[in-house]
Amino acid sequence: MEEQGAGLAKRLGTLLSGLLECMCFAGVIFGWASLVYVLKDMHYFEELCVPAANGTGNGTQGPDCRAQDEQLSLVFTVGSFMNNFMTFPTGYIFDRFGTVPARLLAISLYTGGTLLIAFSTAATALILFPAMCLLSIGGILLILTNMQVGNLFGKHRSTIITLYNGAFDSSSAVFLVVKLLYEHGLTLRAMFLFLSACSAWHLTRTFFLMPRWHIPYPLPPGYTYGLRCQRQGCSYRTHEEQRPGLGDGAHEPSDPCSEPGLGDADASKALKGKGRAGQVPAPNSSSASWGPTQDTPPKTPSAPAAPMAPSKPPKSPSTPAAPMTSSEPLQILLHS
Repeated sequence: MEEQGAGLAKRLGTLLSGLLECMCFAGVIFGWASLVYVLKDMHYFEELCVPAANGTGNGTQGPDCRAQDEQLSLVFTVGSFMNNFMTFPTGYIFDRFGTVPARLLAISLYTGGTLLIAFSTAATALILFPAMCLLSIGGILLILTNMQVGNLFGKHRSTIITLYNGAFDSSSAVFLVVKLLYEHGLTLRAMFLFLSACSAWHLTRTFFLMPRWHIPYPLPPGYTYGLRCQRQGCSYRTHEEQRPGLGDGAHEPSDPCSEPGLGDADASKALKGKGRAGQVPAPNSSSASWGPTQDTPPKTPSAPAAPMAPSKPPKSPSTPAAPMTSSEPLQILLHS
């Protein structure tokens, strides 16, 4: 009962921490409109502004910054394109290499993007292009690896996936929070350095609250996950991933986690059972093994004269009586 309670608490922790992760990091690029306010105030791409062609006498008309707006819009267009275009490659990476490698790649890309924005200036505004691409690819990988959490909750699987999609779309509010904090005196560098430091949170979830491979559906009995998972069910692989040449390698029988639901003791018993089954021939395997003309007696001291069999095969009425062989006097002598 305590183990079931601990397992439920771990699954709820995985669910809630995953929702927080998707809500705060996965789709931040869609709040670009709020970040543009901060970038314009910091004079990003301001060199593209030109004086107004037809200035009025009172001089109230400002410069024409349409080129600046177009450049900032292009940054968002490239970033959102990468968010959708990289869905297929990132999905393949997730299927091919499992959860942990995919999440480590996502954390590396996301941290690289936040660091580029943190150390960018108006003179190096072109850094925004690769930075937003890295944020987009890292965010889509984060939500892809979190979608499988719905498999932990059985019939509520679709509800959990819907919650994660909603959290992904809600993460656009992060740049709105950045704008509000900037208005209250925080610098853009400080805020994005804080987002970079949150990679420690992502790493903690990766190793303690996420599986090594994938969360199966339906769950096998006794399934566990995380860094200290039990032998039964940990590092679960699908049947396709266990086949040689697929997944990330051949199926390893010596790995206690390679076959879910089978521990070391059970596996050894199964192997011993297979060995015994191979040593004792089947009753109807061949007539030469069980026929009356077998000459060689068993070599064990405690064995009887006739070879032991798990069950006597039915005697055919047409089978003749066994002739006297040269080994029968030796058998009579052993009995005496």
